[in-house]
Order: sequence, then structure tokens, then C-alpha cells
Amino acid sequence: MDNRIVYPKPMQPIQPHQNKRRHKGSGTDSRTLPAGSFQNILSEQLRPSLKFSNHAQQRLASRNISLSGEDLKRLEKGIEKVAEKGARDSLVLLDQLALVVSVRNRTVITAVDESSLKENVFTNIDSAVIV
Repeated sequence: MDNRIVYPKPMQPIQPHQNKRRHKGSGTDSRTLPAGSFQNILSEQLRPSLKFSNHAQQRLASRNISLSGEDLKRLEKGIEKVAEKGARDSLVLLDQLALVVSVRNRTVITAVDESSLKENVFTNIDSAVIV
């Protein structure tokens, strides 16, 4: 039996930047953070995970729709794509399922299966993605 405790490779400290002058009127510092900076890592960790509204949960249950772990990963990837484009509310088409998602909140608002898609109108969306 091996009782060794293995620690991950230690993180290297971030070197402080010298203070640089601020641009007039920008209100932000002209420095840039390295790609692996604490701020970037923190932002990634604090990014909200995917949620389902009560309405979406009811729709999924009433229509006997279940999403696998792979489906959730694809859905998150689709949300990331539209978020990069600045979308707010998007229609995500996942196989034979349509989901309306609040991109900012990372929340699935409603879900519609294939049998309910006919003659359905989706409003208040600014983008669509097929995953």
C-alpha cells in the first residue's frame, strides 16, 4: 500500500508589472495580464455553470427528455460560442431538441422536443447555434 501524498506542480508567482500611466478617459490601466494570470484563472473558476430554470425543468420532465453528460458538454460549448459573439438570448439546437438559453445567466429557459417543434415560433432571441 502506497501512502505517499503527491502534490501538484506548484504554480509560479506572477511577477508584478511596473506602474504605467493610465490613458486619459479610459479609466483602465494600460497593463495587460498574462494568459495564465490569477485574474484569468479566477474569472474562469467563478464563471457560472449551466443552470435550468423551473420552467425548463418542467418542460424536460413533462416531455420525458433527459440530457446525457455529453449533451450537457455540447450545450455548454454552444453557449460559449454564442457568448463569444456577444449574444444575450439564443436558440440552441441539440440533435432533435431546441433550447432557449439566457447566455448571460447561462440558464436554459425552455426546452422543446421534436414532436412539439412544428409551427413553433421562438421570440426574444438574438442568435441561434446548432451543436
